[in-house]
Amino acid sequence: MGQTGTVTSPESQTPARVGRVRPAVDALPAYKPGKAAEQAEREHNIAEAIKLASNENPYPPPTAVVEAVAAACRDGNLYCDHRATAVREALADRLDLAVEQVTVGAGSVALLYQLATAYMDPGDEAVTPWISFEAYPISVQTMGGTLVKVPLTAGHAFDLDSVAAAVTERTKLVFLATPNNPTGTAVSTAAVARLAESIPGDVVVLVDEAYREFADPALGDPVVDLLAHFDNVAVARTFSKAYGLASLRLGYVMAHPEIVSAIDKCLIPFNVNGLAQAAALAALGDDGAAAEAQANIDAIKVERGRVAGALAADGWDIPDSQANFVWMHLGARTDDVCIALEQRGVVVRPFSGVGIRVTIGTPAQNDRFLTTLAEVAHPA
Repeated sequence: MGQTGTVTSPESQTPARVGRVRPAVDALPAYKPGKAAEQAEREHNIAEAIKLASNENPYPPPTAVVEAVAAACRDGNLYCDHRATAVREALADRLDLAVEQVTVGAGSVALLYQLATAYMDPGDEAVTPWISFEAYPISVQTMGGTLVKVPLTAGHAFDLDSVAAAVTERTKLVFLATPNNPTGTAVSTAAVARLAESIPGDVVVLVDEAYREFADPALGDPVVDLLAHFDNVAVARTFSKAYGLASLRLGYVMAHPEIVSAIDKCLIPFNVNGLAQAAALAALGDDGAAAEAQANIDAIKVERGRVAGALAADGWDIPDSQANFVWMHLGARTDDVCIALEQRGVVVRPFSGVGIRVTIGTPAQNDRFLTTLAEVAHPA
């Protein structure tokens, strides 16, 4: 009943919003994961689709890791260690750091959100080269901040001089995904050092290395090359890609203890589950697991070179990828090429109006991608 005692017809009602969501959240873009092969099969009425859209390792985790996870299931009724202390200690030992310099989270992306939560206030800014990881704007805008996007060069690389120039008194964070997602290009630690020297020391620079294990070691190691010299530099890595643990969610950040403490204050209780902790400890502590993981990494790098070489031979302009994927700049053709590939059962990751990112899969999957691409598209 309305206030006048009359019944208001449903057609005349303005739908009421449920609750009062924060404007910053209401305006957020939604994160778009890579489309599942099963979804493409349903949408296009096809069978046997393959997914090359999410930068997943095409090979299963090392045997010792699988066994450790299976054993850890027996304690599934118990809470795990909230701080994942043993994992922090193992990482600190591996990286020759104090344990106070290491934190862990449910994937490096969770730590990215924790970092933004710890440092960003409404009106603050973060700076990043763009196009880059799509979680950056979401994490910043969630806190009411603004992400300042610095265009990549014509060669799809970072322009760090322009990044430095974009830093103002409102800047709290700088995000550098290297190798960059989705272009696969990377910068050296020497270049990052020059950036760090040119901006205020109270601006935190996150070197996001989700794909580090696939990159050229000659680019340098930011943990060794930067942390001892710049208190405001943090380094993020993950077990998702190199160790094939994407679904278990475990990433880690190395930084000055004050940065680690701030990130930890924003840690959701028991964020890193017990199975993930068991997997990480096995990955770090078992020589056989390390050898299996490295063999898979090497196989992926060989295939990356083969795929990039085949694309270049066909006339495509492919950036030098240091990750487990290749980038194809297609501009206005992006959506049409992506849909044509999907209709033939090859699912890639489109960035509408910009290009497609193609994960390196097994040799058979990569062959199918190359064959299918040749059927549906040609270099401009």
